[in-house]
Amino acid sequence: MTTVLSAKLMGFDTFVGNAQAVQAVRGMLAGGRVPGALLFTGPDGVGKKTLALMLARAVNCERPLGGVDYCGNCARCRKAEEMLAATREDLDRRREIKDAQHRVEGLVYFDLQLIEPITRFILIEQIRQLRVVAYTRPFELLRRVFVIDQAQTIHWQAIDLLLKVLEEPPETTTLILVCSNAFELRPTIRSRCQRVPFRPVDEMVIRDLIKSDGRIPKAHRELAVRVARGSVATARSFDVREFELRRRPWIDFLESFARNRRAELLTPNWERLFAASKALTEQRDQFEDTLRMGYLLLQDLEHLVEEGNESAVANIDLLPHLRAWAQHLGLRGVAGLKEGLDQASRLQVRNVNQRLGLETLAIDLLEQPGGPQSGPATPA
Repeated sequence: MTTVLSAKLMGFDTFVGNAQAVQAVRGMLAGGRVPGALLFTGPDGVGKKTLALMLARAVNCERPLGGVDYCGNCARCRKAEEMLAATREDLDRRREIKDAQHRVEGLVYFDLQLIEPITRFILIEQIRQLRVVAYTRPFELLRRVFVIDQAQTIHWQAIDLLLKVLEEPPETTTLILVCSNAFELRPTIRSRCQRVPFRPVDEMVIRDLIKSDGRIPKAHRELAVRVARGSVATARSFDVREFELRRRPWIDFLESFARNRRAELLTPNWERLFAASKALTEQRDQFEDTLRMGYLLLQDLEHLVEEGNESAVANIDLLPHLRAWAQHLGLRGVAGLKEGLDQASRLQVRNVNQRLGLETLAIDLLEQPGGPQSGPATPA
């Protein structure tokens, strides 16, 4: 009995949230009909890749518990863990290689293979290797399982190669595509996969998870719950000090911008505004995280401006600030800021100066009707 209980802790019972997705996976296992192609789709951080790898273990387990779970202790379960560790190590090593030609040299795929972007994309060589190996019999496991995480990043030149595999599915291989938005994939790809949808995890589940973890001080737990927005990964990795540090420049930017918009100052405090812009763009490699923080604050402002809905606010500890900013920015100001962040996101992809983009955004919005009319012709 003890062995069974400890084994169960290794299986699907440990998965947090999205019970309907777990039930769907267990139903496939119980019926012995795991499809050749699956699509796990839903918000980031809710366990799509985790459940895909659990399924990969379960289809290969020697002693599946009740036929719908994996033991985690048998030889094949242990071998699956070794393969997964090796494939992650290989991905990390390849990402460190600067020479593009050498990044994909010597690709070797195991029976259980995690395929992720090596650069911004999953490269054509990665999908070509998948196609070569998919039609061969597994060496050490019962079934090959390829988990393609962030499938929307597959390079456009590799899409047709993947489609050919899906059109002629191998008998001994299952492909699991993982992505946040299924509509980022080509319709012909989606139509050849059985979809397993995921949803944001219930707030009460996130709250219990944070409480049981005991890592986050009680005073900050509700903030962590709100910021997680149904993401188990975000809840587990939430660091109050780092979060506040990243958010500080946005507070300075929005406070300065809002004060200028409500004409408290005869001349906008450009120095403070530009200092905040500089702080937001100092770490270029983390600008995507910076933009996400900005979007989170703007979502809060939208809730207050459009609905007056404080229960939906994520940055609950900033509620007095958010009320004031929402009052003085109004719907037009918030919409303008969001449009500016969208533009900053597009410019980032094109490697355009990020700081200049934020400063230009502030100047353009402050010179609109309703904001101060004076300001420098160009950023200082």
